[in-house]
Amino acid sequence: MKQKNIDLALLLLRVSIGGLMLFHGFAKVLHGIDFIKGQIGVLAYAVYIGEVLAPLAILLGFRTRIAAAIYVVNCVVAVLMAHMSDLFTISDHGGYALELLALYLLGALALVFSGAGKYAVSAKNAWD
Repeated sequence: MKQKNIDLALLLLRVSIGGLMLFHGFAKVLHGIDFIKGQIGVLAYAVYIGEVLAPLAILLGFRTRIAAAIYVVNCVVAVLMAHMSDLFTISDHGGYALELLALYLLGALALVFSGAGKYAVSAKNAWD
């Protein structure tokens, strides 16, 4: 019987989900969030939690379940604010219009249920 390495799979999921979202977060750090503030005011600053702090925690494996839950909420808010018109749309290339956002959201949701695995900064807490 083959040995499964679920912990390595969870590490790869954390690196992809956390690492790739950081690009979105760093873009907002560098270029600002005025377009979000125009829609929801001071609550716009929460995007830094959802797109910088939570992805960093996921990447490191620190309180992964809570960080992933925050990340999921961030993705849902992004859909509600900017992508509702594409919710049931197919792209010009035949894919789902929100496939990247859906992958982020569902990957983070998987981490909410699974936790970080053993290759993590913290792995002993219920939120890991």
